[in-house]
Amino acid sequence: MSKVTEADMKDVELELDPEKQPMTDGGAGNSPIGTEKNGSVTVKIADDSDVKFTGLSKEELMKVAGTPGWVRTRWVLLILFWIGWIGMLAGAIVIIVKAPRCKSLPEMNWWNYGPLYKIWDVDAFTEAGGLKGVVEKIDDLSQLKVKGVVMGPLHTVQKDQPNTLNFMAINPEVGTNGEFESLVDKAHKKGLSVVLDLTPNYKGSNLWFDKIQVSSIAEKLKVAMSHWMDLGVDGFQLGGIDENFVDPSIWHSLKNTIKDNRTDGAKQRWALVMQNTSAAVSTLHNISTVDLLLSRVLQPNVTGGQWAQAIQQLYESRNQTGLAWNIGSKTEGHLGTLVGPTLVKLYQMLLFTLPGTPVFSYGDEICLKSDNATHNPKMVWDSLEHTEEKNETVKMMSEHRRSCHSFFKTLSDLRGKERSLQHGDFLLLHNSTTSLAFLRQWDQSERYLTALNLGKKSVTLRLSHAHLPEHATVLLSTDPKTHPPEKSVQLGDLKLEAEEAILLHFPYTA
Repeated sequence: MSKVTEADMKDVELELDPEKQPMTDGGAGNSPIGTEKNGSVTVKIADDSDVKFTGLSKEELMKVAGTPGWVRTRWVLLILFWIGWIGMLAGAIVIIVKAPRCKSLPEMNWWNYGPLYKIWDVDAFTEAGGLKGVVEKIDDLSQLKVKGVVMGPLHTVQKDQPNTLNFMAINPEVGTNGEFESLVDKAHKKGLSVVLDLTPNYKGSNLWFDKIQVSSIAEKLKVAMSHWMDLGVDGFQLGGIDENFVDPSIWHSLKNTIKDNRTDGAKQRWALVMQNTSAAVSTLHNISTVDLLLSRVLQPNVTGGQWAQAIQQLYESRNQTGLAWNIGSKTEGHLGTLVGPTLVKLYQMLLFTLPGTPVFSYGDEICLKSDNATHNPKMVWDSLEHTEEKNETVKMMSEHRRSCHSFFKTLSDLRGKERSLQHGDFLLLHNSTTSLAFLRQWDQSERYLTALNLGKKSVTLRLSHAHLPEHATVLLSTDPKTHPPEKSVQLGDLKLEAEEAILLHFPYTA
């Protein structure tokens, strides 16, 4: 065993526990007496961690980096990097080449993204009445997700008196030009477009007076259109058009007036024409070349097969972005009047899911029904509020209106978001006397299938097609007890209850 040198002991300290210090005599010499007790010894040794590693110098690194081993290692890592990079690039190219090509979107205008809302009687539409009352309800219309409000007619004219016609003056019974400008301004702030109905003789039986007056009226229309577009109006509706007296030069002139007032980057402005039959609509469009045609072919008194034929004919004859659909009018009454309160939701679903723009009258969102005395019933606003009602009849009516309102908002929101419903292809799957089913699909987007039963008895649809899966999921139904949301149904054996409409969806598969 080696001996500990004196130098080694420099870093060694002996510490004795005070209780185990040696006994002393307390005398002057303080010399120890007696025997020493055992004590604890603490040894402190210099800590190696105090030595810091400074690394290699630049000269040493350069010397090591030039060795054959490190040169080979760097070449191997470089080659592996480029092999990996080229492999990822090749994989990305393969994915891009094999991936299905996205279909080009059609040209869309603001009226293709949601429904239009017609207010032909401003006094009946609000409690306050007049244009001021409409301004107060713009927020409510915005919540319905509508894209445009069709106002009027509002201009001044006496019944069957063409010399009193003034397109640029608002009827003082409903408001002033300034109030209408305020309405346009607030609507635009809420993202709503405003369409002005300029049907000339709207108080008379012949909406255009007579054939002799058409040319002079058209000249007044051109001046009026420029005036209202300067004030922010986004479009015009012209009713009562008949292909028998349409002069192509007149309508091209009106179209050019709208085109000349459009600035680069501004949204499209348009003219809306009403007609009754699908054949007349096609003929009229070819003559007038209007931007959007409002078709009245979906009458409640026709069969599902007649609907299918009319819809298919219109869809094949022109671009669907120029089609519009509605049921009911100022002279006929509201949707609830024509189809009955139990079928309003069914027709709402039909209009919202057909190719083209759905058009509704005020109150259609709450199943408003005209009475026998007038086709312009008062809008019922307070029924949308949840209040305690002791009268069971009134309570049931309020609940029904709220249900219709919620159903309308759900469909409107869906219509504004889903490409298949905005501009997707239309595929007729089934039609009979009392039932109808069709598919809306666009490229790789979600698919939507609408099935309707207008009959008083339940029906079973046997839907099969190359574009259809075996099962689809319920999104919305007029009878949620039978078909609750998220329920999976078999398309080959789809049972619909009496007067039920159902909206199904399923994903795109390659």
